[in-house]
Amino acid sequence: MRRRPTMLTLATAVALALPAGGVAAARAQQDEPARAQEQQSSGPEEQSLAQELSRAVEEAARQRNGLRAQAAPGETQAAPAGKEMREALDRAARGLVEDGAVGVTARVESPGFDWAGSAGTRELDGRAPAQPQDRFRVASITKTMVATLVMQEVEAGTFTLQTPVNEIVPGLFPGRPGVTVEHLLSHRSGAQTATDYVIASRMEDPNSWEDFFEAIGQDYTADDYLTVVNALPWKFEPGTDVNYSNAGYVALGVILEEVTGEDLADLLRDRVLRPAGMQHTAYPDEPGTRGPFLVGAAFTGTPEQGGIGWVSVDRFDPDVFGASGAATSTTKDLNKLTEALIEGELVGPETVADMVTPRTVNHEWLPDYGLGVYRLPDPCSEPGQTGWLYGHDGGAYGTVSLALTSADGSRQVSLGITGRDLTQEIQPYDVAQLLVPMLLATC
Repeated sequence: MRRRPTMLTLATAVALALPAGGVAAARAQQDEPARAQEQQSSGPEEQSLAQELSRAVEEAARQRNGLRAQAAPGETQAAPAGKEMREALDRAARGLVEDGAVGVTARVESPGFDWAGSAGTRELDGRAPAQPQDRFRVASITKTMVATLVMQEVEAGTFTLQTPVNEIVPGLFPGRPGVTVEHLLSHRSGAQTATDYVIASRMEDPNSWEDFFEAIGQDYTADDYLTVVNALPWKFEPGTDVNYSNAGYVALGVILEEVTGEDLADLLRDRVLRPAGMQHTAYPDEPGTRGPFLVGAAFTGTPEQGGIGWVSVDRFDPDVFGASGAATSTTKDLNKLTEALIEGELVGPETVADMVTPRTVNHEWLPDYGLGVYRLPDPCSEPGQTGWLYGHDGGAYGTVSLALTSADGSRQVSLGITGRDLTQEIQPYDVAQLLVPMLLATC
């Protein structure tokens, strides 16, 4: 069996579950490899992706200001013609594939310009070309959907943001009476992400890539997550800091099912997906895909590096993420989600304002994070003004996703990219290569 030379790099791969992580958890705490995982669980991939997004927004703003500077006094610099812009976006999508992505699907919707494009193939070593309507794993964008359900319950008076979660589900977090609904929504509970430990608990050999991929194809329950996170040390006292936590959103899924008596999949279908018109979005709980789908692909390094090359993530079980990231969708549906949410179609305007209000601002690597939604500066803002884009990103094992909307709901961008190098934080392709022209196309 081929192995990686150290656990640290595999631990980094496991932590990719995080903007967007056979052995009992108690035993895992005492293992050196597991401690390496814990060090990584603060979010290397979330940090990497968030920083990429921030750089892309900054670059879009710089180019936008450059266009303004070139315009004659009193005039607005003309944007590229529609055909020229579409060709540029198509080239950018192909460029990602040339640089190492397997498949790309992306979409821009705005009052003056719409575009949907794709590049690459649907599967690793496949022949079917990727298409704009293809579905893919959206990972942590699921958090926006789950947060919407939670806020619907807040509106209904079922509980408040300040309600301790142990009062809703007794024993949810034993010995943690201060954890509230708001803490879970905003990643300020102090809970570890736990995904890394949950997966490690199913791996006989913590240095084996084969064991890793076999583990992420297994079935997991919310109890598996809660058992692990409750056995781990917490990062900090609730409300005193921020740590991106998949376990927190898994717990929110448990809360929603407890107070409604319904399965989370049914709640999402009836109260988020159908109202938003998301006809091609699902919350699966079994491995496999149906219909046109961009299947994730992961690079583990060459045999000389201790890896097993490229691996298709076609047997991934979405229960690995559960309520923190199991959903599949399309770019068209993601645009519908962010538009419907920001325009108050899923929750009331006051609730929308609460969700997009950051609880964490100017963090080192996490974008300004509210309640299941974060914000980035809008590069289309007028000089001297600061507008915002709202949405979320996601990182699955083999897929990257993003969905953003303007504050007025008139402009949306979304994308899905398959093909990820799990041996390094920075991918060989630059997401900004496509995202920057997409953002500028909406201005």
